Amino acid sequence: MKVLVTGATGFICRQVVNQLREAGFGVRMASRHPERLDPVSDAVLLPEFDAPAQAFQALMRDVTHVVHCAALNNDRKASEADFMAANATLTAQLARAAAWRTSGRFIYLSSIRAVAGPGFSGTISEATPPAPQCAYGRSKREGETRMLEAYASRPTDATTLRLPPVYGEGMKGNLAYLMRLGGVPIALSLPAATFSGLRSLMSCESAARTAVYLLSRPQSLRPAYVACDLPPLPVSSIIMAFRDGYGYSLKLSRVPGGLVRAALTLIGKRKAWEAMTATQICDPSLLVSEGWAPQTDTLEQLTELARRYKTGAVRR
Repeated sequence: MKVLVTGATGFICRQVVNQLREAGFGVRMASRHPERLDPVSDAVLLPEFDAPAQAFQALMRDVTHVVHCAALNNDRKASEADFMAANATLTAQLARAAAWRTSGRFIYLSSIRAVAGPGFSGTISEATPPAPQCAYGRSKREGETRMLEAYASRPTDATTLRLPPVYGEGMKGNLAYLMRLGGVPIALSLPAATFSGLRSLMSCESAARTAVYLLSRPQSLRPAYVACDLPPLPVSSIIMAFRDGYGYSLKLSRVPGGLVRAALTLIGKRKAWEAMTATQICDPSLLVSEGWAPQTDTLEQLTELARRYKTGAVRR
């Protein structure tokens, strides 16, 4: 069986490709930059969102399954129209072609941002009513909807995998910012109240393993799954783990939360406060009930990742 993996130069996608090959699948990689891939591999150009349907159907030749990772992520500055084109229209084009030309499954890597904004506090599961709060989140939610519409006649063959912030080599966004904070080579003291929120995270290896698991399991698929590593961690512990990896210490001060909130509100950063203090816990109970096992060594993995960056084993 051959699996089409889109966005194959992305940091999660590379792990998906590796794990598929280890599991014995053939792989076709579709990328906007196929020249960056192994020249002897089955690598093809990923069509633009407005390409004709035939271009997407051609990708499906000899393909059984699709893992759709390609996306315009929220670390990029883009318009709502750009996010919709990359994350919704492109997804719809791929899903329609796959539903018509392939006999297997379609796994769409989405995000908890399709359900809740960065300031949301609470637990996120498959039952959480979607209420995206940003252009990226709205585009991912629209992509989920259009994928399921394409598979209306085969609903158990397609699913959305909603991921929390994902860490690993090449990560960007808020986790990359926290790692940079962890790598500041001076004595660092931070207000504990500002970094008190609990967060669910997931390693890129674990995210890839979950996608391959959904592709391989014999039971029918549900419309959506929420995944994460366990347990959720305080943001302060995430920063501490990064600083441990860099060999630095971290002290937490007892500056009152109200004082920090007032200061940030005064300079127009109230939303930053809400995002830093929000507790966002993912509930992977559905996946666990179907035989999936979460990764449980997040702090150790974060420390080792920072250590590898410090020694130059990987580059930012």
